[in-house]
Amino acid sequence: MLRVSKLTDYATVVLTHIAHQPEELHAASDITYATGVALPTVSKVLKLLSKANILTSQRGSKGGYLLANKPEEIDVAKVITAIEGPIAMTECATHNGACEQESLCEIKGNWNMINKAVYTALEAVTLADMVAPTRQQAVAVSMPMKAQENDLKVEN
Repeated sequence: MLRVSKLTDYATVVLTHIAHQPEELHAASDITYATGVALPTVSKVLKLLSKANILTSQRGSKGGYLLANKPEEIDVAKVITAIEGPIAMTECATHNGACEQESLCEIKGNWNMINKAVYTALEAVTLADMVAPTRQQAVAVSMPMKAQENDLKVEN
C-alpha cells in the first residue's frame, strides 16, 4: 500500500485551511486552533512549506503565512515533495546504489515509468481541488505510457 506520512497529511490540512482565505495572513496558533493539529507540528509544516516556496512568511506581531501562489497553481506533487522529498516508488529511482541488485536489474526503467505516472497523477491535483467539496472534483490524468489515447479520468 502506498501512503504519505502523517506530516504530509497535516501539511495538506494546513494548506487547505489557508487556501480557504488565501489573501489573509495565518498565524501558526490560529492554524492550530482551527485545524486541531498540534502547534509543534504546524510550526514544522509551515517551515518546510516556506522552504519549498509554497508559503511565504511575514514576521512581526501581526505576521503569519500566506500562499506563495494561487491555490490552483499549487499541485499536490509539490506539497508531497516539500515534506517527503522526491516522489519515488522504489529507492533506486532516487538513490543510485541503494539496491544490491541495481547493476543487474532489468526493470529499473519500468519503475521509472511508474514513478512518472504517479507523479503526473499527483501533479494533476491542485490545492484548489483539495479545497473543493468532494462531489465537485474531477481530475483528468494523462498517463505517459504506450496507450496515451486512453486518458484516465478519476472522479471522487
